[in-house]
Formats: sequence, structure tokens, C-alpha cells
Amino acid sequence: MDLILPDLGLLFWTGIVFCLLLFLLAKFAWKPILNAVNAREQKISEALELAVKTQAEMKALKAENDLILKEARAERDNILKEAKEAANNMIEDAKTKSKVEAQRIVEAARLNINSEKAAAIAEIKTHVATLAVEIAEKVVRGELASDEKQKALAEKLAGDIQMN
Repeated sequence: MDLILPDLGLLFWTGIVFCLLLFLLAKFAWKPILNAVNAREQKISEALELAVKTQAEMKALKAENDLILKEARAERDNILKEAKEAANNMIEDAKTKSKVEAQRIVEAARLNINSEKAAAIAEIKTHVATLAVEIAEKVVRGELASDEKQKALAEKLAGDIQMN
């Protein structure tokens, strides 16, 4: 049992050394250790605050980015819509102009055909009249080939003139 129970002198000196060590640690080491712990705690707090702040900024930036993307998509859709409308308007204008041009060409062709037709009819009439005169001349020459027929026709015409 001697080994289990320490000696009173040893216990006394152990207590004094412990108190002295505690006093020295409290006097010289306790403040720097507490300062280091407090500084570390403050750095960790600041890092956590910075992380929370950064996370909030990231959420705000993501929301802003989503808004910008949404606006860009809307603008793109608007530009595409305007481009389609412009293309459709250009197509409609081209169709209208081509119809007007086609009608103008058809009307010009119709007028040209009518004038050509009138000219052809006039030429045919002239040609028919010329042919009729030539045929009549040939018939009259055939009829008046002899002198007797010429005298009879001259007398008949003279009689017709005297009656008038």
C-alpha cells in the first residue's frame, strides 16, 4: 500500500510545482493562447460570413444571369418574329408587284394583239378590195373582149346616165 499512497512531502512539492506552473502559464502563456484562439475564432467567423455573403452574391448573380438570359431569349424571339414579318411583307409586296406587272404585261399584250388584229383586218380588207377590183377587171375585160359587147355596155350606161 505504500506504493499506492504518495508521501506527504512529495504531495506538497507536487502541489507547489503545479501551482507555480499554473501561475507561470497564467502569467505568460494564457493570454497568447487565448489571443490565438480568439483570433482563430474571429477568422473562422469572418470566413463563414464571407462564405454566406458570397453565396448570397452568387444567388443574386445567378438570378441576374437568368433574367439577362430570359431577356436575351425574348429579344431573340422578337427579332426572329420581326424578321419573319419583314420576310412575309417582302414576299407579299413582291407578289403584289408581280401581279401588277403581269396584269400590265397582259394588258399591253392585249392592246398589241388588238392593234395587230385591226391592222391585219385592214390589210385583209385592202387585199380583198384589191382582189375584188382585179377580179372585176378580169371579168369586165372578159365580158368586154369583143367590140359588140363594148358598144352595148356603152349604150346601156349612156341610157342610165340620161335617165338620171
